Amino acid sequence: MNKLDRTLIEALASFDTPTICNVVELFDIRPCNAGFMDSRITAAFPELPPAVGCAATATFRSDAPPPAESVYGSVAEQIERFAELSGPAFVVFQDLDDPPRSATFGEMMCTAYQKFGAVGLITGGAGRDLDQVRAIGFPVFTGGTIVAHGYCHVVDIHVPVRVGGLPVHPDDVLHADRNGVTSIPREIVTEVPGVAREYVAAEASLLDYLNAGDPTPDGYREALSELRRRIDELRRRIAAKTAVPATLNIARNRRNKQND
Repeated sequence: MNKLDRTLIEALASFDTPTICNVVELFDIRPCNAGFMDSRITAAFPELPPAVGCAATATFRSDAPPPAESVYGSVAEQIERFAELSGPAFVVFQDLDDPPRSATFGEMMCTAYQKFGAVGLITGGAGRDLDQVRAIGFPVFTGGTIVAHGYCHVVDIHVPVRVGGLPVHPDDVLHADRNGVTSIPREIVTEVPGVAREYVAAEASLLDYLNAGDPTPDGYREALSELRRRIDELRRRIAAKTAVPATLNIARNRRNKQND
């Protein structure tokens, strides 16, 4: 497990989530319509800056009292297991009730998570105590708001979940802001900040032209062509850099088949 150090986390958090999505696409390691949560999950506090962390996953129910033998986890156990992650925890709940019956989180839970190093919380269900949670500056991303906690209980901890259409596994790297939530493939996470800086600079070439005053259609076409040229060059350099490892993987797979 490769640790995500503070410098890398801060570098990733210096970019908005749409930029992170754009950069991940350049690596061509997943479809462009995959890897991010859909519009059911929104930022409760869109004014907060981007949050970056590693998924501390759990499932949740609140529609009926839990039989004692079916309760496999608790908030205390969640917090203890933050130590298993390769970076700061980003708590992710899949609400198993459909539709969600009660709030997944409130002030007490969010305060505890934050005090033990969590950077935020995502739930496919709902939240409450939003004024109090905003006051502590804890980013939460939810499917809605419900005033009561019902029979809330954590069912399973550190299991694969699905939230907002995105499969999330324990320790997945997540990046979230007012625009939504995306995952960053582990194999490219250290490369993303450097590429993002170049991507933003390329976009600036077009924005600078538009904001300079009196743009023309011909000038716009020329500036747009320059942006595309720079993005294409960035994509080619990424492809060239990753071509050798890909070849090695093919050779390794062939050897493994021969040894079977």
